[in-house]
Amino acid sequence: MSEPRRLEVLRAIVEDYVHSREPVGSKALVDRHQLGVSSATIRNDMAVLEEEGLIAAPHTSSGRIPTDKGYRLFVDRISEVKPLSAAEKNAIQSLLDGAEDLDDVMARTVRLLAQLTNQVAVVQFPRAQGASVRHVECVLVAPQQVLMVLIATNGSVQQRVVWMPMEIREAELSELKQRLQSAVSGLKLSALPAALDAVLPQLPPALRAHGGTMAGALGQLADLGRDDRIVLAGTANLARFTGDFPLSIGPVLEALEEQVVMLRLLSEMEFDARGISVRIGSENPYGGLSEASVVATGYGPDAGARLGVLGPTRMDYPTTMAAVRAVARYVSRVLEE
Repeated sequence: MSEPRRLEVLRAIVEDYVHSREPVGSKALVDRHQLGVSSATIRNDMAVLEEEGLIAAPHTSSGRIPTDKGYRLFVDRISEVKPLSAAEKNAIQSLLDGAEDLDDVMARTVRLLAQLTNQVAVVQFPRAQGASVRHVECVLVAPQQVLMVLIATNGSVQQRVVWMPMEIREAELSELKQRLQSAVSGLKLSALPAALDAVLPQLPPALRAHGGTMAGALGQLADLGRDDRIVLAGTANLARFTGDFPLSIGPVLEALEEQVVMLRLLSEMEFDARGISVRIGSENPYGGLSEASVVATGYGPDAGARLGVLGPTRMDYPTTMAAVRAVARYVSRVLEE
């Protein structure tokens, strides 16, 4: 059979099975798709696809379903990731534009992605170690108490009330803030300790005790949030797909609960020319996810953090890929503002 027709038959089988969850037969393909050949020809084509391991017969059914290999070929042959509709784009923009801080952005993002795809959405917080200092704020809240605020370029806002060794005046606090801000502005968070150590000896003797306390607090704020974290939404969506996990849905839920597993998986996924990574079934190196697919992409500064969705291999890949990529672009834009 011809290569183009083989791909068309495979595409039709994937699309029908994804939407119906019923094995697909040759007659159904002829009725639903304009393939331009007879049922007998389609049956021959399906036999070849089966020999190549791209489709399989579940039990004694006369229909066929895609295998992991078949899904992979289908995904690889998606030439372009289709854009979302105007309504979907507006929904993304209106929801994310109202976010108040990084935690709110992440919560809104994961909830939105779960709603758009009807899958489990997974979002990794932007990596703090790759972020830089955007702003340092110091507010006198009591004669010996200062509120220290560190704002990073990844949207992270860390704050802490610091007890000073003695009373500090507004003028002294203002001078210390300017000196510390000048020393660390634009630096990577990981470079803060060395920069702060270097600036302390340059402070007037009367301010060194206060400066040391404030510098120590800034170093601690830079360390906060460096541990990779992920946030999930839509886990209940898996309940609609229990039939897609013949063995048990338990291992999938366990993998989701083990953040280390998901973080490692996301970090190992390499993006293709479309900026998307898709792991299908047995391609996942973790046994608990051998019946699941993961679609992910990068976002934020240098696309260092990842977001994506997890669901059964019987997934609407084109729509899911489009949603994942679109949401990532909007989140990146929000974090840059």
